[in-house]
Amino acid sequence: MADRVHPVKTPDPAMPDAAESPRSTTSSKTGGLPARKPGPEPGTYVIQVPKDVVLRQPLPGNAHLSKVYARRAARRRSRCCLCITWLFALVLLLAVAAGFLYLVFRPRAPNYAVTGLSISSFNLTAATVSPVFDVTVRADNDRNMKMGIYYSDASDITAAYDGVTLCEGKWPAFYQPPRNETVFVTELRGAGISLGADVERRLRAAQSEGKVPLEVNVEVPVRVKLGAMKSWTIKVTVKCEVTVDGLRENAVILNRDCHARVKFWGFLGL
Repeated sequence: MADRVHPVKTPDPAMPDAAESPRSTTSSKTGGLPARKPGPEPGTYVIQVPKDVVLRQPLPGNAHLSKVYARRAARRRSRCCLCITWLFALVLLLAVAAGFLYLVFRPRAPNYAVTGLSISSFNLTAATVSPVFDVTVRADNDRNMKMGIYYSDASDITAAYDGVTLCEGKWPAFYQPPRNETVFVTELRGAGISLGADVERRLRAAQSEGKVPLEVNVEVPVRVKLGAMKSWTIKVTVKCEVTVDGLRENAVILNRDCHARVKFWGFLGL
């Protein structure tokens, strides 16, 4: 009996091999290059605008708002310039007025001095001291021919040794006219002052030597009178270094040096 022969199906050359993967098919079509990104759809366009044009040129719908904001900024700059101009004019006017007052009144700071010092109740053997200082002060306004001074009672006078405050008091309130010299006595009191071992030792040594250096500091608010005008309240600070022969009544002043400082905003040369 003869064998049966089955026909063999030949592959179509136009069809790709089924064993090939889609990736290899694509690579063969593109020549081995990667696939490109899909482009824009038909009927659409991509326009690139420079950044400076985007920032400087508003959209047509915002042109009105841009003009409004520009006008507001211009008005704001105009007001600022006007304020600066007025401020400069005011400062210039004040400077001219100050110069005129200085030329007319020629103000000078008064001279101050401690001319007497009497010390009592200063017992160095006690644990604490409660001294009493009677300080004689001379305020000399003789250099000012047209300037008077109102002294306020809201003042402070202290006497100290080596930075330790010993007693406190007040500057009396009074008016000092031009070309005037006023001498007054004010009482300073201290209570329960602890000196410390080092300060007490140095004070005993100075007492034995007969040269006790003391500091008298004054802060007093004043008002200056120039003709019919009165200034605002300003502060006068006086610092005096006084050396006496001992801590006793009617002590002899061996040396004294006082410096006054008047803060008047730099006006009138004070």
